Amino acid sequence: MKLLLADSILVVHFAFVLFVVLSLPLIWIGAIADWHWTRNFCYRVAHLAAILFVSAEAAAGVWCPLTLWEDALRGVTADKSFIARWIHQVMFYSLPEWAFTAAYVAFTLAVAATFWIVPPDRVRK
Repeated sequence: MKLLLADSILVVHFAFVLFVVLSLPLIWIGAIADWHWTRNFCYRVAHLAAILFVSAEAAAGVWCPLTLWEDALRGVTADKSFIARWIHQVMFYSLPEWAFTAAYVAFTLAVAATFWIVPPDRVRK
């Protein structure tokens, strides 16, 4: 049961990463292709808030709660399922912490610039 819950957390974590990473190029493509959903205010604020949260965690030296919960459920010696091993290989790399922090901050700046260059539609009253 613990491994199933850990795998579920990993899938949610992976979905969050996909949302943050893929949204930026989709917003730019949507600006060119006139996809109206890419200018949705709530979507754009959620995207900016997500990467701001990640950058703030990295700058503060705090581990992602999803990573902590997954690790706690797996324990030190728990084996990972096939899906968990595959997603871990895609998501996690062995680099110094400063490299991740720099990448998160740079990506945050790109998202913030996109918010300004390709502005979302205003919320209608």
